[in-house]
Formats: sequence, C-alpha cells, structure tokens
Amino acid sequence: MTWIEAIGWLGAALSITGSAMRTIIPLRCIGIATNVVSLTYASLMHLYPSMTVNLILLPLNGFRLYQMLRLIQKVKAASQSDLSMDWLKPFMRQRSVEAGEILFAKGDRADCMFYTLSGRYRLRELGIELPQGRVVGEMGFLSPDNRRTQTLECLEKGEVLSITYDEVRQLYFQNPEFGFYFLRLTTERLFLNMERMENEIARLRSAAKGPAETRAPVSA
Repeated sequence: MTWIEAIGWLGAALSITGSAMRTIIPLRCIGIATNVVSLTYASLMHLYPSMTVNLILLPLNGFRLYQMLRLIQKVKAASQSDLSMDWLKPFMRQRSVEAGEILFAKGDRADCMFYTLSGRYRLRELGIELPQGRVVGEMGFLSPDNRRTQTLECLEKGEVLSITYDEVRQLYFQNPEFGFYFLRLTTERLFLNMERMENEIARLRSAAKGPAETRAPVSA
C-alpha cells in the first residue's frame, strides 16, 4: 500500500469515526480533520468533485465549531454573571403604573412578566417590597397551569417594563444568556421562599412551645 492510499484510508477512518460521535464539538473537530485529509487525498489523485466537496465542508465545519465554542463561552459568562437584565430591556414594552393598581392577582391567568423601573411594588401575600430593577411574575411561566402565585400591587406611582411569555420562550431557546439568567432567577426565588417558609415554621413552633413550657404544674 502506497502512502497516498494510506492517506485515503485515514480519511475513510476519520469519516467513520465522525459518524460515531455523540457530541457536536468532537464531531466538528473530526469533521475538520476528515476534510483536510480527504482534500489532500483528492488533490493527489486529481479527484475534483471530492476536492470541491471538501473545500466547501472545511470552512463550514470550522465556522460551526467557532459558533459552538462561542456559545459555550456565553453560557459560562451567563452562569457567572450578576443577573443584570439591562440587555433585555429593548425586547420589553414600557408602561406607567398608578399607586394602588394591581398588576396581577393570585390565581389570575399568567401571560407576562415585569421589570420594575421606578416606583414601589409589593407582593401582597408574602409582604415583600420589591426594589427597582427586579424581575417579577416569572413564576407563573413555570407553574403547571400558568396561574399567578402572588398578588403584585403598586405602592407608589412608577414605570414597569413587560414581556409576554411567548416572547420569553423565544428568548429562552435563542439566547443561552437569558436561559441561564432565567434559571438562576427562578431558583433563587424558590430557595428564598423555602427559607421564609422554614423561618415561619420555626417561629410558629417556638410560639407554640413557649406557652407549654411556662404552664405551671397542677398540684394534687
């Protein structure tokens, strides 16, 4: 077997190996190597159709590999970010809210979430006042029946931004930064609610235990 035939067999082996890859980055790397080897073999053998195919596939595989590596970098950056939502503002609509207005009530059908620009807002059931620059209303997106889990009321006139859940779904699948932000946001909110619930249970247990301990023994 000549060295030219060896190059041809190497290209065939790389092509088979690439077909067995389960993840995209190794697949693209093997694809690039296959294109280089196959292009070399086709050039030596003057196989012009094969040369043309590999000349097209080589930059295509390189570009797709670059895109995937960039995607991974974005995902890593998003997972370590400070949960800033400034980049999302262009996708949202601004509206004014008057004091006393209910933006949504517990049990309502949920179809959008909000970002507080100015004013004061409170989640009524939890008694939590939200500062400016916070996302609220995202839990309805995750609930099985898309119902509001809290009531949001405006305490002081201000401005909010809103975005529909349909638009959230598009951003979630198109933008990994938003996907990781949303995952971290909802997880943080769930853990916060769990912590409040545990504190409330501990307070109730302490309150129930106190009277029992101070109760005077009954003498015969």
